[in-house]
Amino acid sequence: MLTVQQVHAYYGHSHILQGVTLEVGEGQVVGLLGRNGAGKTTTIRTVIGELAPRRGRVVVFGQDVTGAPPERIARLGVGLVPQGRGIFPTLTVRENLLLAARPGPWTEERVYDLFPNLRLRRGHRGAQLSGGEQQMLAIGRALLTNPRLLLMDEPSEGLAPLLVREIGRVIQRLREEGLAILLVEQNLPMALRVADWVYVLNKGQIVYQAPPAQLQADAHVKHTFLGV
Repeated sequence: MLTVQQVHAYYGHSHILQGVTLEVGEGQVVGLLGRNGAGKTTTIRTVIGELAPRRGRVVVFGQDVTGAPPERIARLGVGLVPQGRGIFPTLTVRENLLLAARPGPWTEERVYDLFPNLRLRRGHRGAQLSGGEQQMLAIGRALLTNPRLLLMDEPSEGLAPLLVREIGRVIQRLREEGLAILLVEQNLPMALRVADWVYVLNKGQIVYQAPPAQLQADAHVKHTFLGV
């Protein structure tokens, strides 16, 4: 579903991604872990086309999209739940959901079934929602684009533990339905619970990859690269 091959990306003269290689298979949840500043969000921005790599390739569903504009990549079937949620504060919940909706199995009603709170608040403006409700809305909006691959950038950021567990439950349900997910996450327990495979990023390089259970048992890697 996604192959990132030896990608190098820069902000100005700053060399942020230094040969990043990773893969997401069909129906897989792949976790991308690392400390702040490791290059996780830059990887997401490179995949979605917001940042063109100087070297390397990004391949989505077998198509080379390296340097392609975000709208082309999105139309192929790549959805994004951005860091910070990106909710339009003056639009209602329903307007936020439908502004990018495309035909497919995910409908407005299915999103309300997944997140009943949004059904109750569909007439409220984005700015009136709690942080947890805004995150639900960001996920629901991405699902209504009916993606085959979903990029999720720190979906648990700033949420209470109960809501983190709810987001984890939603990710597990989406995986059961066959959606491929690249999950950037700093909440290690949640990431290890939902992922099929994890990569650890440090200073722009993949320094470790393994099944979640193997990382869970590796105290040295967790302490050195994740601060656990």
